[in-house]
Amino acid sequence: MIHRWSIARRLFVANLLFVLALTAVVGTAAFVDARDRTYDETGRRMAALAVSIADNPLVLQAAASPDPSARLQPYALKVMDNADADFITIMAPDRTRWTHPLHEEIGQPYIGSISDALAGHVFTEITAGTLGPSVRTIAPVKAADGSVKALVAAGVTVRNIDVAVAGRIPALLVIAGGLLLGGSLTSWLLGRYLRGVTRGWGPEQLAQLFAYYESVLHSVREGVILIDSKGRVVMYNDQAAELLGLEPRDSGDDPANTPLLADLPLAPSLKNLFESGRAAHDEIHLTGSGVLVVNQGPAVGPGSRSGRPAAAFGTAVFGTVATIRDRTEIESLGTELETMRTLSDALRAQTHEHANRLHTMVSLLELGRTGDALDFATQDLELSQQLTDDMVSSVQEPVVSALVMGKAAEANERGVELAVQASGAAGAAGLAVQDLVTILGNLLDNAIDAAADAPAPRRVELQVNSHDGGLEITVQDSGKGIEPGAVDDIFRYGFSTKEAGPFGRGLGLALVKQAVQRLAGTMTITNSGGTGGARFHIVLPAPDPHSLPEEHA
Repeated sequence: MIHRWSIARRLFVANLLFVLALTAVVGTAAFVDARDRTYDETGRRMAALAVSIADNPLVLQAAASPDPSARLQPYALKVMDNADADFITIMAPDRTRWTHPLHEEIGQPYIGSISDALAGHVFTEITAGTLGPSVRTIAPVKAADGSVKALVAAGVTVRNIDVAVAGRIPALLVIAGGLLLGGSLTSWLLGRYLRGVTRGWGPEQLAQLFAYYESVLHSVREGVILIDSKGRVVMYNDQAAELLGLEPRDSGDDPANTPLLADLPLAPSLKNLFESGRAAHDEIHLTGSGVLVVNQGPAVGPGSRSGRPAAAFGTAVFGTVATIRDRTEIESLGTELETMRTLSDALRAQTHEHANRLHTMVSLLELGRTGDALDFATQDLELSQQLTDDMVSSVQEPVVSALVMGKAAEANERGVELAVQASGAAGAAGLAVQDLVTILGNLLDNAIDAAADAPAPRRVELQVNSHDGGLEITVQDSGKGIEPGAVDDIFRYGFSTKEAGPFGRGLGLALVKQAVQRLAGTMTITNSGGTGGARFHIVLPAPDPHSLPEEHA
C-alpha cells in the first residue's frame, strides 16, 4: 500500500513522524533538565540553610547544655517555616535527634549518611527518611578546635520538589506544541509543493516514467533538443547530436556541465531559431552536411496543452523543445527523381525530334535526294555523339552526361540554346555523383529559366574542365543577371527571384552551396559583361586517392 503513496504523502508522513519524535525527545529532555535544575537549586538552598544554622553560636552553646532540644526545637521550627524547608534536624554526633518536625521522633536516631559530616565536610544527598524521600544537606557544627560537636540536616521532600517541577510542565507543553504545530505546517506546505511538482506520483512511478522517456528519447530516429529559458541546452539525444554535429551527451551527466546554446557549433539559422524560442512547424534549415526539418514549441505543463485548468506550476514555461528530422536523403532522392524526369523529358523530346528528322529523311529519299538525306542523318548523329563523348571523357560519369544531354533537349524545347564545352579527363574521379548532379542540375535549371525569360538570343553556356587538380564547372546564361546586393541572399534557403510554385522556391542554390562545401570546393558569382547574364564558376578539388573507395582507387 505504501508503494502507491505519492512522494508528497510519504514526505509528509515521514516528516510528521520525525516532528513527533523530535517533540517527544525535546520535551523529555526539557522535563529532565527542569527536574535536575530544581533538584540542584533545592540542594544548594538546603546547603546554604544547613551551613548558616551550623554557624550560629546558639547551636554550639545548646549542644553543650544538658537539654539541647529545649533550646533548639523552637529555633528549628521557626527557621523551617521561614526558610520553606520540610525539616531541620539538629543531632548529636551519635545520630540522636535534638530537633524534628514530628515531636515523637526527637531522641530517635537519624536515618541517613553522616560519615562525611563527621569528617568535617558539607554534603548533599537524596535518601528516604521518616518523612519519605527527600533532598537533604548535612553540615557539621564545629568547636573552636575544629572538633565536630553536632550535625545539622536541612531538607525538602521529593514530593514537594516534584510539585515544583510540575509547575513548569505547562511551559514545556507549550514549547512542545509549538514544535509540533510548526513542523506539521512545514510538512504540509512542503507536501503541497511536491504534490504540484510531481503531479501526485510516487517515486516508483516517476522512475518508471523516466525510464520510458529515456528509452523513447534514444530510440526515436528524430533528433530532440531541450533548451531552458536561460539558453542552456538541458538535453539532446544521440540523433540530435549526429544531425547537429555535437558531442554525444547522456541525461545522467552533471547538470553543472550543461552547455550554453551560444557555445554550440550550430548553423546560424538554427541558432537564431533556438534562441528566439518561437514556434516553428516543418521549417527547413541547411547545415554544412544536410537538410534538416525543424519543429519547435514551448515546454509547458500538460494542463495547458489539454485545455483543462493547469495544476500548480503546470502553466509555467520551462523553455522550448525542438524536434529535428534529416531531409538530406529525401532531397537526394528528389534530385535523382528530377534527373530521371529530365531524362524522360529528354527522351520524349528526342523522340519527337527523331520523328521529325525521320520524316525529313524519308521525304528526301522519296525525292531521290539520297546524298542529302545521308548527310542530314550523319550530321545529326555526329553532333549528339560528340556531345556524349566529350562529357563521358571529361566527367567519367554516364549519369552526369545523361543529365546534361537531357537539359540540352529541355533547353531546345524552351527555345534556349545550350552550348556545352568539355575538356580534360579523369579530374572528376572519386567525386560523389549525387553532388555533381545536384550542382549541375540546379545551375542549369536556373540558367535555362533565366535565359528563357530574356529576349533573344537565348543562350546558356556550360564549360566543364577536368584536370589533375580537380574539376571546374562554369555556367553562364543570357538572362538579366543578379542584383549586386542579392549575391549573398541567393544561397539562403527560401530566397528566390522567381514566382513561388506549389512546393515553394529558394532551395536549389542553397543545395548547390551545400554540395560545394561538402566537396571542399569554391564558388564565385559574377555578371557577364557582354550578354548581361549571371556566371557561376565552381572549382571542385580532386579527392585524396588514399581516401577513395576501392572502385575509384
